[in-house]
Amino acid sequence: MSEEKNTENFSEIVEKTTIADVYRADKQLAGVVKKTKLIPSDYFSEISGNEVFLKPENMQHTGAFKLRGAYNKISQLTDEEKSKGVITSSAGNHAQGVAFAAQKLGVKAVICMPATTPILKVEATKNFGAEVILHGDGFDDAYKYSLELQKKFGYIYVHPFNDREVLLGQGTTALEIINELKDVDAILVPIGGGGFASGVSLATKLVSPQVKVIGVEPENAACMKAALDAGKIITLKSSDTVADGCAVKTAGNLTFEFCKKYLDEIITVDEMEIMSALLSLIEKHKLIAEGAGVLSLAALSKLKFKNKKVVAIVSGGNIDISTLSGLIDKTLIARGRIFCFNVQLADKPGELLNVAKILSDENANVVKLDHNQALVTNSFKKVLLGVTVETNNHEHIERIIRALNKKGYEIEKVDMLR
Repeated sequence: MSEEKNTENFSEIVEKTTIADVYRADKQLAGVVKKTKLIPSDYFSEISGNEVFLKPENMQHTGAFKLRGAYNKISQLTDEEKSKGVITSSAGNHAQGVAFAAQKLGVKAVICMPATTPILKVEATKNFGAEVILHGDGFDDAYKYSLELQKKFGYIYVHPFNDREVLLGQGTTALEIINELKDVDAILVPIGGGGFASGVSLATKLVSPQVKVIGVEPENAACMKAALDAGKIITLKSSDTVADGCAVKTAGNLTFEFCKKYLDEIITVDEMEIMSALLSLIEKHKLIAEGAGVLSLAALSKLKFKNKKVVAIVSGGNIDISTLSGLIDKTLIARGRIFCFNVQLADKPGELLNVAKILSDENANVVKLDHNQALVTNSFKKVLLGVTVETNNHEHIERIIRALNKKGYEIEKVDMLR
């Protein structure tokens, strides 16, 4: 079932879907996907007040959970359907899942990706043998174009989230969690278009109905929360978020029905909370994830309960180095771990050394100095010194400022987050 078959009654599909369907998908995926093992987290347990375990789907083949749904869908096509080839649209992870599955099953795959997709994801998709077409500024543009190509060439569509067989494959993640941690109290799952949350909440509630399933969305792209609040599908005006894998403006009409029936709650997180969770995962667990991959971690401190066993799904780890570096820098600045400032100095020997000594005495590690006489327009006897230092926190920064002021130096903070 794909979104283009919109004459079907989606609520009836939800009612007819049973746990046997999820177990069928699990059997289909045996030997294809990794059964990623839970990782206990002392750090995230401490900040949430719960006993937290990570489900590292960033360690999955193709680097994300999306392989589960894509393979389940394509593997069940008829020989005639397989001969037509498959097509999809994706910001990256579903693209790689479809490409991987199609290559395994000997099926042609065409992937439409937004022109803004990180090059890492584009190249990884091509490396699995898929034909990649870049189109538009976001998922919705790529999706519309892929439907045009499907109609023109007769491909079979593999929707990234609004497809029953796809979401059943994603639901196998929950079976693994419950099998490994039988007394789990809550599972946190990220939401883009809702396929992952649909599958995980369906499987969880049909196996262990007492377990809470909480979806997590970026505040800037909370399409499912908006839909559930309104009682109908609505389209957001924008979906600009560092969690690019969840930058979806419109939730699926099928996934809407599944989430409405099975999902307990949705928590939204802001951009800085997402970036902070990413940095914490790297620092505390030495694991790399993408923005969408850490949504569940970003929501842990917002849980309304304590002393429960919670599994936070790290959904994907496909992020290019330049993007990762930029997100880390922004987070470090926001946490007070990097401090940038300008200071005017008298144009005479020893002034730079004086500033350096103050910074050294305050245990600030100099990362960068920019000494520029030309930038001071109101005096020929002054030079402008731009300084970037590593610091411990905001309190440390204030101590540095006071020490510089005490020696007669007036500084100007540089806002690097603009």
